[in-house]
Amino acid sequence: MASLEENIGYKFTNSLLLAEALTHPSLAYETQKPHFDNQRLEFLGDAVLQLILTDRIFNQYQGHDEGEMTKLRSSMVSKEALHKFSKKIDLGEFVMMGKGEKANGGQNRASTLADGLEALLGAIYLDSGFAEAAAFIDRLIENSLEEAESNPSDKNPKGRLQEILQAIIPQSPSYEVMSESGPDHDKIFIVRILWSNAELASGQGPSKKTAEANAAEKALHLKLWKNIASPLPE
Repeated sequence: MASLEENIGYKFTNSLLLAEALTHPSLAYETQKPHFDNQRLEFLGDAVLQLILTDRIFNQYQGHDEGEMTKLRSSMVSKEALHKFSKKIDLGEFVMMGKGEKANGGQNRASTLADGLEALLGAIYLDSGFAEAAAFIDRLIENSLEEAESNPSDKNPKGRLQEILQAIIPQSPSYEVMSESGPDHDKIFIVRILWSNAELASGQGPSKKTAEANAAEKALHLKLWKNIASPLPE
């Protein structure tokens, strides 16, 4: 336990909280102690993590709207992200689990380590409060927020744009082909996006689909919907 405390930069006052955070439900089943596992702490830690990241994103990215902030937070609390963070502190080496679970690779399973990290955070919160829990997360994620913001995992700009716009009014953007030129083997399509009687952006590409995606990417960058004071239905 001392090695893990060194890895996370935090020493527990109540070591039983740490033991509980590291106890996988499979071990509780084998030892016939069903009420001693990390699931309750995982539930708490998930809520604490959401609040910490919400606070950090809200204050650090003041130019972002609600949709952008939600997307950024979601990328930071995904199972994949939490698994990556858990590996930074070698959490898998310390999670206590049943023999069967361990034999099946449980110590390296992404979901197990993500849940364990949330439980560990919940334990720190109970042991010392919000400030220490937030300090632990700040150390753990380091520059990950900036990386997630500059390299978004969302590869569907049309879906992202529709999500943002429909959060304003329940109206989807429309894509209009403005021109199509060139021979069949080398076509160029130019598409514009219309929403609430306004043009948000245009884009071009070798296919209609690519031109629409490029237009959506440009619209996400320009954010012209913010200039529409009172969106009206078409």
